[in-house]
Amino acid sequence: MKPRSRKSPFTLIVLTVAIASPAGMTGSVHADTGDACRIATRPAVPGAAVTSMETTRKAADAISKVPAHCEVTLTLTHPGAGDDVKVVVWLPSSGWNGRFQGTGGGGYSAGFLLGPVTPYLTLGAVPTLPAAVRQGYAAAATDAGVGFNPITPAPWALKSDGTVNTELLTNFAHRSVHDMTVAAKQIVAGFYGKPPSYSYWNGCSNGGRQGLMEAQRHPTDYDGVVASAPATNFDRFVPSEMWPQVVMNDERHFPSSCVFKTFTDAAVAACDKDDGVADGIIDRPETCGFDPRSMIGKKVGCDFREKTLTAKDAEVVRRIWQGPISADGGRPLWYGLPKGASFDVLAGTSFGRSGSPISMIADWVTYFLEKNPSFDTSTITPARLESLIRQSRAEYNQIIGADDPDLTAFKNAGGKIITWHGQADPLIFPQGTVDYYRRVQTAMGGAQETDSFYRLFLAPGVGHCGLLGAGGPVPDDALTALVNWVEKGQAPATLPASVTDNGTRVTRDLCAYPKAARYNGQGDPKSAENYHCAT
Repeated sequence: MKPRSRKSPFTLIVLTVAIASPAGMTGSVHADTGDACRIATRPAVPGAAVTSMETTRKAADAISKVPAHCEVTLTLTHPGAGDDVKVVVWLPSSGWNGRFQGTGGGGYSAGFLLGPVTPYLTLGAVPTLPAAVRQGYAAAATDAGVGFNPITPAPWALKSDGTVNTELLTNFAHRSVHDMTVAAKQIVAGFYGKPPSYSYWNGCSNGGRQGLMEAQRHPTDYDGVVASAPATNFDRFVPSEMWPQVVMNDERHFPSSCVFKTFTDAAVAACDKDDGVADGIIDRPETCGFDPRSMIGKKVGCDFREKTLTAKDAEVVRRIWQGPISADGGRPLWYGLPKGASFDVLAGTSFGRSGSPISMIADWVTYFLEKNPSFDTSTITPARLESLIRQSRAEYNQIIGADDPDLTAFKNAGGKIITWHGQADPLIFPQGTVDYYRRVQTAMGGAQETDSFYRLFLAPGVGHCGLLGAGGPVPDDALTALVNWVEKGQAPATLPASVTDNGTRVTRDLCAYPKAARYNGQGDPKSAENYHCAT
């Protein structure tokens, strides 16, 4: 397949220049020295002004295996927004594969420079600039004006008058990724003397949401999108995940991590043969009928003592697995924690006496819904949570939801999407991704039409972005599968996946939804060759 031609919104003139920012700072750029980079004129970003540009040549790093490359840092602003957005572009000095890769963020980060540093994301399947450059890509990341690697939105969420900073939220939600993409492609063309042949988005978590948002709002920015464990339905799932804390406060009962794990282990033991082999993993959590009330009265060793599991323990677990429901008859408001996923992220407790909510979820409620930094989330009742979920959807769906199922323009442009999601994800529940995918099928004319450009793969036993999980095989290289689909027309029926278990490499092919891997009944159950895809 030939690369799709893209109309450029600017005329690019490659030359050796010295670029001065409005603040008076000057970055010298030379083609004939080893300490700087040959670069193009300052890129034009529609709707924003590039206020400064710096370039640096980086030597190869033998330890990190990052090859020699040029780094370009842009600072841009949007009129009236009061923002200060950074865009960083890395350009391999040699061995460029002719492609551009946009990389996403996670949590409240729009992008990572060297790697995630939040408490809940370290590396896993989260893309980084070093990884992209090692693979030969020119790559970019943006901080969206909220800073690289922020753990909390507290510094920027509210303006001095107590209202939400919608400009920075818009940057974080979608605007800055598009700006980054436009600017970075111009930088790439100026550096190499030609534009990238193909452009790919690679993101997990918030990065997955960013990729889907690009396909929805800017369908010609990328030829292909890897949207892993996407934070789709952000406006709904984030407040909904206060549910475990609300349940414990409502029941006035706070099981310890050990008690929660006892129920998880029991569910796995009851349902781990759903793929035809006992491997300690629930392959289909949505069909696991294990009832936590069957554990009432059982004695377990927890918290340095023997404990008898109570009806209160079981009820808390049951409600958390069930998910939030409405007050008028129990209509589901969102999904519950998947059976087999860890309770620790969302149902954290302090010494069994109080809840300990994860900051990512609590901060959304505190700053964007209550708009009160002092708000006590422990006061949220089930009825109040229902109101907050509806408020969040009404106020923020159009900004950050990323749940528009109409991908007609992206499909017509020849774009392709691969999404994979861990079935034991304790932070972004896979049911939400399946729900979105099914809505895309409905909007796009059915499963066959959708499969022609968008495929979903579910990874049993895998946690968030390959972390925090039950040890199931993680996709080896979804990006290469996407490249082969875009450039060679090789649509992936499976994604090879693997994990190391006690020194033994376990392989498994993830099947395109709605199919799943099933054991053939003979051969090594730790080898992918002994499985087949079945509906």
